Amino acid sequence: MSHEIYHACIDACNSCADACDHCSTACLQEDNVAHMERCIRLDIDCAALCRFAAAAMARSSEHVSDICRLCALLCEACAAECSKHDHDHCMECADACRSCAQACQAMVA
Repeated sequence: MSHEIYHACIDACNSCADACDHCSTACLQEDNVAHMERCIRLDIDCAALCRFAAAAMARSSEHVSDICRLCALLCEACAAECSKHDHDHCMECADACRSCAQACQAMVA
């Protein structure tokens, strides 16, 4: 398979990773950082997995389906957590995570 078929999903993964990085950094600036701990941890995990998924697709790994399935699950968890917080960075991250989860689910289908 050519990596071009993954282009939209790669873009979604990279955008999500960027949003998660921004969110985790912004969460560290909030007044109650302890309250943001789960959000920060999920942001970090999600960003790392999204970048791994994008790299796997770019090289047409034989494990793309499994990686994208896991990426979708983690993106959904991150979106759910970010949605619990009223901060703009969390809302933007939740949107990026939902978009990435949809792209990864479509890739698996």
